[in-house]
Amino acid sequence: MKKLILIAALAAVGYVVYRQISASQAEQDLWTEATSAPDLR
Repeated sequence: MKKLILIAALAAVGYVVYRQISASQAEQDLWTEATSAPDLR
């Protein structure tokens, strides 16, 4: 039973870390798009 709780806790922590990285990457992409020179082709 303890192993199951440990695995669930690790999965939850991994999910939170994944969400933080994903949000950070999305914010970085938005910032890059907002500050890049316009594409005038």
